[in-house]
Amino acid sequence: MNPRGISFPRRIWLALLSIGPGIFCIGYTIGTGSVTSMVKSGSQFGMQLLWVLLLSCLFAWVLMDAFGRYAIITGGTSIYSFKTRLKGGKFLAILVMVGIIVAQWNALTGILGLSSHGIYEVLRLFLPQLPENSYWGVLSLAIILIMIMYGLLLVGKYSFFEKVLVVFVTIMGLSFIVSMFIVLPEPGSIARGLVPSIPKMPGGKLMVAAFVGTTMAAPTFVVRPLLLKGKGWNAGNVKDQSRDAFTSALLMLVINLAIMAAAMGALFYQGKTVDKVLDMVYTLEPIAGKFAVALFMVGTLSAGLSSIFPILMVAPLLIADYRSGELDTNSKMFRVITAVACAFGLTVPVLGANPIIAQIATQVAAVFVLPLVIGGIFFLVNNRRLMGEHSAGVLLNAGMITAFVFSCIISYTGAIALLELIR
Repeated sequence: MNPRGISFPRRIWLALLSIGPGIFCIGYTIGTGSVTSMVKSGSQFGMQLLWVLLLSCLFAWVLMDAFGRYAIITGGTSIYSFKTRLKGGKFLAILVMVGIIVAQWNALTGILGLSSHGIYEVLRLFLPQLPENSYWGVLSLAIILIMIMYGLLLVGKYSFFEKVLVVFVTIMGLSFIVSMFIVLPEPGSIARGLVPSIPKMPGGKLMVAAFVGTTMAAPTFVVRPLLLKGKGWNAGNVKDQSRDAFTSALLMLVINLAIMAAAMGALFYQGKTVDKVLDMVYTLEPIAGKFAVALFMVGTLSAGLSSIFPILMVAPLLIADYRSGELDTNSKMFRVITAVACAFGLTVPVLGANPIIAQIATQVAAVFVLPLVIGGIFFLVNNRRLMGEHSAGVLLNAGMITAFVFSCIISYTGAIALLELIR
């Protein structure tokens, strides 16, 4: 078909589909937990932690490109390659796999709890006659949500998964960007956030570690080779995967920046802080109106749904990767393990617990596996016998080494922050 004959909405849709496996990366990294961190930071610290977000997205780009390059040149996947091509690799592969699955399933409980609460609060915004804090109402919504997501997984086609995530991520991105422009902060405040500093108040170190844990997410990199194989990309798609990695990291930066800026513009200047995303419903309403708040909450819910989808897939994908490096979304194992993940995800709604602190702590805990993941791919992409002329060059190596040092510093900061939280 002649491109001139394609409608504008159709061109936008095709452009979004061209993002490819990177759309899953956005799904893994931007969820209600990440929205919570950005909102809390923006309302409490303004744009002071923008430099952390910028570095995290930069290193996420480097690592997505490294894992993607290895995958399409060698045809290998992360966990299976760690297991078979590195000394002591079997232990490393199991450690990384278990660490990621535990972190992601714990995150799922908080995401599902926040998403179901979010839907209920939006309903109450327009239907005030609904009872406040309805346990059964929230639990029912959580069950309906997880059943819908599991039903979508049973379709079992990569191209379908990708299109569903395109819808969620598009709604999420547009909602947050429009929300930012409604309450746009001062440009000078944004610029000052590029100067590295850590808030000298309780929770400052915890937020730094949470930022990295939610943006430099280990599952994003480890699962990427499997997704590239599912897409059918090979050595002929070197440029495609590089472009996909860059686009994904850029969208992560833009969307997270929009969330933080919206929270700062609406709340920071008034001295208001929020401890959870749902507080935005009540604190933003007098400033932006019901429909602007609803728009922000639509973005938050889309973030949650876009995270639930790939998180449900992570355990069977990594287990299949450990066994043979093959992606099979139609297997019995895939369906059984995703069903178990769905049941586990209902933990927080069933208990009626507040998932906020646990969600942030989970994000912090996720940074501890990062140095292992970065170290593993560093040795793989520098193996000339495997990579040939496509082995890592000076720039990629510099990026990975810097990312490794950064991840170690953040892991130490996260450990200190968790110890302070326990005390």
